[in-house]
Amino acid sequence: EVQLVESGGGLVQPGGSLRLSCAASGFTFNDYAMSWLRQAPGKGLEWVSSLYGYIGSTYYADSVKGRFTISTDNGKNTVYLQMNSLKSEDTAVYYCASGATSFGDWGQGTQVTVSS
Repeated sequence: EVQLVESGGGLVQPGGSLRLSCAASGFTFNDYAMSWLRQAPGKGLEWVSSLYGYIGSTYYADSVKGRFTISTDNGKNTVYLQMNSLKSEDTAVYYCASGATSFGDWGQGTQVTVSS
């Protein structure tokens, strides 16, 4: 059974940083692309970033480029999202998912709130 479990969300002030983690089980992590998506209050789902572990390529939405970094620890079967210079508009529930253009398995989400 595939499971994705996110952690690391919380309340942070504007300009602060958080690191989200997504622990995966039930599949060989490095054989897949992994992504982070988010949903802000009252808005639709927004793709944030993807990583193709098997070729080492990363991609970012323009809204987070230069501020967020996606990475993996294949030994721990975990994907991370380092978020720096956070803004109020980054407030959302963040999800990790398998895939990059279509998304198969999803985590339960972790809340990130950016507020003073």
